[in-house]
Order: sequence, then structure tokens, then C-alpha cells
Amino acid sequence: MAKSKVRKKAVYTPPQRSQQVKVSPRWLVPTMLACWLVGLGWIATFYVTASTGTRVPLLTDLGNWNLGIGFSLIIVGVVLSTKWE
Repeated sequence: MAKSKVRKKAVYTPPQRSQQVKVSPRWLVPTMLACWLVGLGWIATFYVTASTGTRVPLLTDLGNWNLGIGFSLIIVGVVLSTKWE
């Protein structure tokens, strides 16, 4: 009977992980929530003022760009949420 070959390489052991816990900056969560709420409020205010015919100087001048502003703020909030640890 043939003799089995001896393993020449050592078994892989993964590198040790550091025990240090990553902490998010203190400004991250309030900024993230503020972006979500301001973006949602911006869109809601635009729709309410557009449906009632109320003229708000800044919102009326921007027209449908208000949707872009509101959604951009919401997207910034989502991007910030990916940085939260």
C-alpha cells in the first residue's frame, strides 16, 4: 500500500482582530436625522403649498426643483447612515 504524503504547508490562521471598538463622531446621528426630517418636511411643505395655492416666496420660485432639494437631503441622510458605527 502507498504511503500518504506529509503536508508541507502550515494550516492557515487568520490575523488577530483588534479589540478596539470604532465610535461614530457625535455630530453624525443628529445631522443624519436632521437631513431626513428637513428633506421630508421640504417635500411635504412643497406639496401642501402647491395644492392650496399658497404663495411662499422661496418655494414658489423654485417650482419642481423643490423635489430635487428634498430628495437630495434625504439621500445625504442615507449616505450618512452608512457611516454610522
